[in-house]
Amino acid sequence: MSSLPVDVIDQIASVPADLDAVRRRRPDTREYAQKYFESIFEPIDDSQLAVSDRWLLAAFVTRLTADDATAAYYAAEARRNAPEQAEAVLAAAERWVTSGPFGHYAEPGLAGENTDGLRLQAEDLVDIEPRLAAGLAHAHLVTYRLRETDGTSHDLLLNAGWSIDGIVTLSQVFAFLAFQQRVIAALTVLKAVAA
Repeated sequence: MSSLPVDVIDQIASVPADLDAVRRRRPDTREYAQKYFESIFEPIDDSQLAVSDRWLLAAFVTRLTADDATAAYYAAEARRNAPEQAEAVLAAAERWVTSGPFGHYAEPGLAGENTDGLRLQAEDLVDIEPRLAAGLAHAHLVTYRLRETDGTSHDLLLNAGWSIDGIVTLSQVFAFLAFQQRVIAALTVLKAVAA
């Protein structure tokens, strides 16, 4: 029996009946968003990325993006599913949250758009297991310095013990969370406008 909510987007956004009716106009979108969530947090095989680490990464990356209901949900789930590591990860998120984007383009013609800013590296996270720290540093990179993701950034993950399949799963987690957080933010705004 699943311990996950029937519809996590509805739960996090506290969707009222009128917005629920709007969401039900796109039943496939609603159903597949929930199934994607379930595939991340109740996978058939979590050997490449443990479920507890998925909750920790989700709490970290959603907090980097916003201090909102989605970040609060994942923080609570990280505490419940990985209590021994959650506080260190959540403290790191608070410490390393910034604004962006930052980074340097590889293309010389874009050098004028290069910007400096906060850069998290796995070595900065001394209270966190090295493999997870590398995943958190990668989360920070793709959140704030996407233009700097390349083979080198993936090599850092490989050197920390990540497999190719684990890196793909990590990317899928981040992609879903970006989608989910935006949908919930939009529903929150619609709910406020309707009130």
